[in-house]
Amino acid sequence: MLCFTLKERRRLYEANLVNVGLELETEDKSESDDGKTYFVKIHAPWEVLATYADVLKVKVPFKTNDIPDNSEMPMNWLSTPFRLPEHIMHPQPDYFTAPFDKSKSDFFLIDNKDTFFSPSTRNRIVYYILSRCSYFRDECGDKDKKGIKRLLNNGTYTASFPLHDVSLFWKYYGEKIGIYFAWLGFYTEMLLFAAIVGTICFIYGILTYDENEWSKEICSEEVGGNIVMCPLCDKKCGFWKLNTTCNSSWQSHMFDNVGTVFFAIFMGIWVTLFLEFWKRRQARLEYEWDLVDFEEEQQQLQLRPEYETKCTGRKLNRITQPYLPITSKCARTFLSGATVLLWISLIIACIIGVIAYRLAVYAAFASIMKDSATTHIQVVGPYITPQLATSVTASCINFVIIMILNLMYERVAVWITDMEIPKTHLEYENKLVVKMFLFQFVNYYSSCFYVAFFKGKFVGYPGKYAYMFGSTLRNEECDPGGCLIELTTQLVIVMTGKQVWGNIQEALVPWLMNWWGSRKARNHPESLYSRWEQDHDLQSFGNLGLFYEYLEMVIQFGFITLFVASFPLAPLLALINNIIEVRVDAWKLTTQFRRPVAAKAHSIGAWQEILNGMAVLSVVTNAFIVAFTSDMIPRLVYMYAYQPDGEMNMKGYINNSLSVFNISAIPLAIKRYMNMVLLCRYRDYRYASGHEKEYSHTMQFWHILAAKLAFIIIVEHVVFVVKFFVAWMIPDVPSDVRARVKRERYLVQEYLHNYEVEKLKIQLSQNGHTDCSCTPMIYPSIPKHEVLSECL
Repeated sequence: MLCFTLKERRRLYEANLVNVGLELETEDKSESDDGKTYFVKIHAPWEVLATYADVLKVKVPFKTNDIPDNSEMPMNWLSTPFRLPEHIMHPQPDYFTAPFDKSKSDFFLIDNKDTFFSPSTRNRIVYYILSRCSYFRDECGDKDKKGIKRLLNNGTYTASFPLHDVSLFWKYYGEKIGIYFAWLGFYTEMLLFAAIVGTICFIYGILTYDENEWSKEICSEEVGGNIVMCPLCDKKCGFWKLNTTCNSSWQSHMFDNVGTVFFAIFMGIWVTLFLEFWKRRQARLEYEWDLVDFEEEQQQLQLRPEYETKCTGRKLNRITQPYLPITSKCARTFLSGATVLLWISLIIACIIGVIAYRLAVYAAFASIMKDSATTHIQVVGPYITPQLATSVTASCINFVIIMILNLMYERVAVWITDMEIPKTHLEYENKLVVKMFLFQFVNYYSSCFYVAFFKGKFVGYPGKYAYMFGSTLRNEECDPGGCLIELTTQLVIVMTGKQVWGNIQEALVPWLMNWWGSRKARNHPESLYSRWEQDHDLQSFGNLGLFYEYLEMVIQFGFITLFVASFPLAPLLALINNIIEVRVDAWKLTTQFRRPVAAKAHSIGAWQEILNGMAVLSVVTNAFIVAFTSDMIPRLVYMYAYQPDGEMNMKGYINNSLSVFNISAIPLAIKRYMNMVLLCRYRDYRYASGHEKEYSHTMQFWHILAAKLAFIIIVEHVVFVVKFFVAWMIPDVPSDVRARVKRERYLVQEYLHNYEVEKLKIQLSQNGHTDCSCTPMIYPSIPKHEVLSECL
C-alpha cells in the first residue's frame, strides 16, 4: 500500500488544522520572490485561543494587584545606567492572575479580545495545535504521525515560523528568551561592583609601584646586575643576569600584591551574592510571568519526534508510551561517554603539544637573545624576555587550537546527543549542556590550570633537572618574578580573544548569510517583498540558539571567577563585553533571525547548577593561585621570619629567595658556556654545595610550604563560612513575593467563590426561586460552598 505524497500530506494536515478551528490563508506562489514558494498564513480566532488557553491553563488577569511594590534592590541607583527608561519599556499594570476558564470568561478582566492573550501566548497556543495535529489516514498505516516538526523533517514543509511584531520583550519572544536576557542583564549589573573593586586593586598596584623593593633589587646593577642565573635550558641557553627580568618583575607587581588577596576573597563573596540575589530576582520573575506552578506543567512536555520515530517498542504503564530498550540505552550511553573521553583526551594531547612547543621554542628564543660569546652571559633587551616571547606565542597558538577544537566538537556533541535519543526537549538540552560544558571547561581552562598549578612546580635543580619525554625537553621554570604574570598573559589572550571573536561571529555571520540569501529579493519592488517573505529569508534561531548564548556567558563567568586573583581587570573586560553583548543579542534576535516559537522557562535550568559548582571551585582555585602561583606567601614569610635586620621590609628578599649552585657540576654540554663564572643562582630554597644536606630543601622551604597550606585552609574556611552565612541570611524568595503568591491564591479562591455565588443567585432568580431559607447559621459546622449546594 502506497503512503501519502508530500502534497497529500499537506492537504490532509491543513484540512485537520481547519477542522480544529484555525483559519488558513494561502498566498499564490507567483507572488513570492522566487515564484515557487507557497506561504500559508495561519490565524487563530478568539474561540480557538480561549479553548486552548483553558486546556493549557494559561494564567490571565482577574484583579489589579493591590500590594505596594517593594522590589527595589539596595543601591539600585548604581545599576540605573543599565536599565531602559520607562518611556521605552512601557510598564503595564500589575495584576493578580488565575488559570483561564472558558466557561467563566466574564470572571477575567477582558477589555479587548484581540489583545487579551499576549503575543507569546498566542504563539504558543498555535504551535501547540500544529505540533499535535495529524497528517495521516488509517489506510496509509502512518498511525501516530502528527506534528509540524515531523513535516519539516521529512520535507513536507520547508519552514514554520511566527512573524515578527512589536510588543513587550518577554511577552513577545516568550519567557525562555526573556529569562535569558533578565539573567544577562542582572549578571552585567552585578559585574559593575566586581569591576569597580578589581579596578581599585589594579590602581593600588600601580600606586604602590615605587614601594616594590624586590623589583628594585632585581633591576639594580648592584643586586640584579651581579647575580648570574643558571641556564634555563641544557644545550643552547647560556648564563644570564637577573636584571634582564626587570620589566616582567614590575609588570607582575601590578597584579601580584596585597590587593590580590583582598580581591580573591572579595570575589568569593561576590559570586555568592550574585547567585543568591539572582535566585531572588528569578523568584520575582516567576511570579510576575506567572511561572510559579510551572514545574507541574513541565512534566507534561511533548516527546521529541525523533524519540517517537526511533523508539518503536511499546510498554504498558500508567501511560502507554514508546520506549528505548535498556540494552540499547546502555550501549548508546557507553558509546557517548567513550566519545566524550576521547575528545577530552584529544584536548589534553593538544595542551601537552603546546607545552612541548613552549619548552622547545624557549630554548630557541633564549639562544637568539644572548650576548656576545666572550662572556656567555645572556643580556636580554629591556622589553622582551624569552619567557614573555614564549608565553605570548604559546597563548596565541593555544587560542587558535581552542577555536578549531570548538568547531569540531560542537558537531560531535550534537551527534552523540542525538544518538542517545533523549525523550524530551528538556532532557536533550540538559544532556547537551553537560557534554558541551565539560568539553569547553577542559578546552578553555586547561592551559590556565597548567600555568597556574604545574608550570615551575616540578623543575628539579641544576644537575638534577626533571624532563618531559625522557631526556629531551627540560620542564619549564617560572620567571624569577613568578608565574603569575604568565597566567595573566594567558588569561588576557584567551578571554579577550574569545569575546572579540564571539561578538564578531554573532553579529557578522548571520548578517552576511541574510544578505546573501535575500540578494534576489532586492530586484523586486518593496511592495512585493512581504513581511512573511522577509522573515523567511532570515536565519532560523533553532532550539539550541539560547544554549550557545548561555554557554558563552558561563565560560566567561569561569574566567572572571576561577582565575580572577591573577587578573583583577577581568570583571571590567567582562562588563564592557556584556554591555555590547546584550545589545548584539537583541539586535540579532529582532533583525537577523526568524522569530522563534515562544516557550516557557521558570529558570536558567542546568546552568544554575553549573554556576553553583564553579562558584565553589573558584574559592579553591584562587586560594591556590595566591598561595602557589604568586609570591605573596614567600614574601610575607621572609618579612616576618627571615628578615636579617629584624625590620618589617623586603630588603634582601631576592638574594634570600635564590639558591646557589656550583657550575662545576653542570654537564659537559653546558660547560662550554663557562668562562669566569664559578657560581650561578636558581629559584628555589636549597642548601648550597658543600653543605651536609647538599641541594636538599632548607627549613625556610618547609616554613613557606606550611604557610601556604595554612593560608589555603584559613582562606577557604573563612570564605566558605561567609558564603554559607550569606546564603542562609538571604532567602531565595523575597518576602513580598511570598506575600503576593499567598494573596493571589487566597483571592482566586475568594473571587471564584463569590463569582459562583452570584452566578447561582442569577440562576435561581431566573428559575423563579427568589428565596432560600437555608443559611450558614443553620449549619454552623458546614462550609459555605456545601450550604450553597444544599440550597440548590
